[in-house]
Amino acid sequence: MNIQQMMKQAQQMQEQMQRQMAEMRIEASAGGGMVTVVINGLKQLQSLKLDPEVVNKDDVEMLQDLILAAINDASRKADDAMSQQVGGMMGGMKIPGLS
Repeated sequence: MNIQQMMKQAQQMQEQMQRQMAEMRIEASAGGGMVTVVINGLKQLQSLKLDPEVVNKDDVEMLQDLILAAINDASRKADDAMSQQVGGMMGGMKIPGLS
């Protein structure tokens, strides 16, 4: 296999992985489920659900903290999913920055 074929194959693998990550849905919640977010594998926010009981105009900071916690948890889960996808595609090869 020449270098051009290898580059083309690597590009196809990258495109396939990006499609899979875009289709993936990752859910995370905070505050015992009072705030729930769904992101895709590309870390794009797909939905945000708030329990009406968590909405209080006198405690906006708590709601902001819960939203951030849920988004950060979902982002971490997306990173884990991506690591697993890459690890599966690379057949267990150790690549710095991807494990």
